[in-house]
Amino acid sequence: MRLSHFAAFLSLLAVAGVLLLPNAGCGAKKKGAKALTIKQQLEKAEAEGTPDRQAAALLKVARAQWNAGDRSGAKETAQTAFNKVKGDGDPSLFALRLVDAAEFFARITDKKQVREALKLALGWAEKIEDPIRKTKVLAAAGGIFGNRDKDKGLADSKLAKATMEQAAEVANGVEERFRAEALAAVALGYAKAGMPTEAGEKVVQLEESARALEEPRAKAEALAAAADVHIQIDHKDEALKLLEEAAVAAKSVERSESRAYALLAVAEITAAVGNTKKALALLKEADKSADKVADPEQQKIVVAKVRSTMAELEKKK
Repeated sequence: MRLSHFAAFLSLLAVAGVLLLPNAGCGAKKKGAKALTIKQQLEKAEAEGTPDRQAAALLKVARAQWNAGDRSGAKETAQTAFNKVKGDGDPSLFALRLVDAAEFFARITDKKQVREALKLALGWAEKIEDPIRKTKVLAAAGGIFGNRDKDKGLADSKLAKATMEQAAEVANGVEERFRAEALAAVALGYAKAGMPTEAGEKVVQLEESARALEEPRAKAEALAAAADVHIQIDHKDEALKLLEEAAVAAKSVERSESRAYALLAVAEITAAVGNTKKALALLKEADKSADKVADPEQQKIVVAKVRSTMAELEKKK
């Protein structure tokens, strides 16, 4: 089900970096393993098979460089990533990478590059046939256009309004059983763009759509997304109530891999609302489910995601 990709969507703005994972399960690193150097990370990124994957990996390195204080190196790496997705390619993949690049350029306050990346992303969005992917690109771009934080956006209310209206229009045309995912993107985009009234209206639609879902993982992730929007518009009490519902839905998922991802999605937003203790408890449950995933490769992926999130939260305790 398409809503199974919510966990990735909710993690879109997570800070990337090299993390050493606890030594347990198939996803753990071997004892004594060393983190790759920046040079090795750059070489690994360039070795990715397609331009969009190269760009994604390079942006991850750029964030690590920025966090480590290497400002000039981070800018150079981000520019290389940007150049990877300026040519021909898959519209949906290139558009998303360009939005990622715009977010990073906003972080380093390079307004000119933010605008250029978003302009290209919107151009690609016109060619995206899948309405959910198209909605996500438009909503993410609208959020950056309107965000008033110096290191998160352009504070351009006119462009934000026009882009978000387009995103909302596309979302409304999505098939009913998949609409929650699109509405989540739009509601969050409005919130990030500094448009709380519109965000509030969309989150009401999102909650109705989420509660109508029968599949528990989809319901958990949609409710978590709604809670995230409430956090963005300072409705903490509403967010907490939704997270309780989301946790119940996540724990009812039967398939181990899906249960792990559902719990991860809820835990991430629970952490965002400030309840680190509850978030870690959910992640421990997610870790147990991840360890039960039968496919070794899939287990490795989900274990790594859960434990990297746990490691980040442990630092904040």
